[in-house]
Amino acid sequence: MSEPQDRKHVTIYTDGACLGNPGPGGYGVVLMFMKHRREISLGYRETTNNRMEVLAAIVGLEAINELCRVTLFSDSQYLVNAISKGWAQRWQANGWKRNKKERALNPDLWERLLAVCERHDVEFKWVRGHAGNEENECCDRLATHAAEASATEIDSVYESLSSSPSGAPGRANTHG
Repeated sequence: MSEPQDRKHVTIYTDGACLGNPGPGGYGVVLMFMKHRREISLGYRETTNNRMEVLAAIVGLEAINELCRVTLFSDSQYLVNAISKGWAQRWQANGWKRNKKERALNPDLWERLLAVCERHDVEFKWVRGHAGNEENECCDRLATHAAEASATEIDSVYESLSSSPSGAPGRANTHG
C-alpha cells in the first residue's frame, strides 16, 4: 500500500439543497484532479438539506476509483464537524445514538460515508457558503438546480421514515 503522501490528491467540493426542508432536494459535487474536472448532481422528490449535504460527500468520494488523498470542502458544519470531530464514529459506536435518549439522524448515510472514508485519506474542510468561493458557488447552483428540476429520485429511507404511522421517527428528523 502506498504512503498517503505518494497518493494522487483529489479536491472535492460538495453542497446540498432542499426546497422547504423537508421538500424536493438535490446535491452538487465538483471533483478536481490536476487539469481534470467533473460535476455531478441529482435531485430527489422529498428529503432534507442535511441528507443532501451528507449524500453529496458520499457521491463525491464514491466517484473516485482508486485510493487517493482527498480534501473535501463543504459549507455544512453538520457534515464537517460530524467527521472531523468524530461525532459520526461515536454515534456508530453507540448504536446510532447521540446520547442515551436521542438517536442520531441519518444513520444510513453516515454509515455509507464512514465506509467510503475508510477507502481514502480524507480531510474535511469547512468553507463559508455564499461567500464567493467559485467551486462552492458552483456546487450550490448544481444542487439547487437539481432540487428545482423535476426531482424524481426517491430518498427511500427518508420517505419510509417520514410516512411511518406515528409520524416518528421520520417527523422527528424533518430537519435532519
